[in-house]
Amino acid sequence: MTSAVIKFSAILLLVGVCVADVVDLPSVKNAQPVTEVCLGCMCQAISGCKLGLQCEGETCGLFRITWAYWADAGKPTINGQSTDDPTAYKNCAVDPACAAQTVQGYMSRFGQDCNGDGVINCYDHMAIHKKGGYGCSGDLPFEYVNVFNQCIAAVAAAQG
Repeated sequence: MTSAVIKFSAILLLVGVCVADVVDLPSVKNAQPVTEVCLGCMCQAISGCKLGLQCEGETCGLFRITWAYWADAGKPTINGQSTDDPTAYKNCAVDPACAAQTVQGYMSRFGQDCNGDGVINCYDHMAIHKKGGYGCSGDLPFEYVNVFNQCIAAVAAAQG
């Protein structure tokens, strides 16, 4: 599990380095609400973070993104593809970097304190990702939370 998070974090780091050359505004650089570790553990909990995941039913990619989630996140695309292109959603959702950008956009829009602890953090993002922006305070599936918590603990242990 830790290796999947490390692989995913490496992909995001590579994308971040490429994007850093283009984005110079400090307010844009710091606008990402979800950390790479949190993204990796959300990915692990929702799909096992298996690279190459395509669409199954209504969800696509590593983060099992729906069309509505993608739309609510601002319809990010790859290489300037038009959001009106019929393949834009799927192309983004199955691309790890674009999918992560979609999650960031969704959390920017719907970020809230789901568990009532007075802080918006990774646990809230995990709940929002699974339950949506309007139902994150509801009960979460045990296995999803368990895998997420194990991932967070494994990363914390690896970081010393």
